[in-house]
Amino acid sequence: MYLTFINGAWVEGNVAVMGAMDHSVWLGSSVFDGARAVRGHLPDLRLHLARAIRSAEHLGLTCPYSLEQLETLCREGVTKFPADAELYIRPLIFGTDGLLIPSQSGFALTLFDAPLPSFTGFSACLATQQRPSPAMAPTDAKASCLYPNTTRALRDAKLRGFENAVVCDITGNVAEFATANLFFVSAEGRVVTPVANGTFLSGITRARVIDLLSSNGIAVDQRSVCPEELLTAKEIFNTGNYGKVMPCTRYEEHEMPIGEVATLARQLYFDFMATT
Repeated sequence: MYLTFINGAWVEGNVAVMGAMDHSVWLGSSVFDGARAVRGHLPDLRLHLARAIRSAEHLGLTCPYSLEQLETLCREGVTKFPADAELYIRPLIFGTDGLLIPSQSGFALTLFDAPLPSFTGFSACLATQQRPSPAMAPTDAKASCLYPNTTRALRDAKLRGFENAVVCDITGNVAEFATANLFFVSAEGRVVTPVANGTFLSGITRARVIDLLSSNGIAVDQRSVCPEELLTAKEIFNTGNYGKVMPCTRYEEHEMPIGEVATLARQLYFDFMATT
């Protein structure tokens, strides 16, 4: 089920929101964010909505609603689904008028059924694609124009028999998975995540997991990571809004079990979510 709030009303189905001459269609000026509603719990909703507003500003767009109004709309939309629904919440802000610089913005808020994936392992390989530097692309925004490169990395990975890809930054250090932030447990037993250097979004779920692990006595090193380190990792997992915490059980030809840290991180996150 799709439910979209646009032009002041809720509409069912995959509603059309853009025209052929809209700035976002031919010049790529759109941003979005993703939040979750899981059986009535909405973890870090305001943080996701605030990031959507900031992302719009970074691309010269204007969100027509305040943070408080967006939160009210999201909570209203959730009530239109069954109480046990697992939903994806996606505010979308896009350029409409303007030649090279967008002069007006449109808005659509879509909620749709998206069950949380099961806690099973996925495979990943090293991508040939790289994350751009902040001087090359709007890496400080959750901008739609960044995602074709993600699609290329995923397509290439699938052609090689893998489900996801590890993407490096322009210096050759690990940035993230193509679809989520990356964590691993090093050969020495340290929990590590690539340091946020502006080439990728330091995710809201990433920050939450770092805080939850830290509160439970597990420090997370945030530092530069060489791709070779993943070949000897004791475990690898990702964090992101869609799956929250998901384990990687094969990186290239290196196989790993679903590890204790990933399992704990997921449990801690779900315990936190239950309080929201």
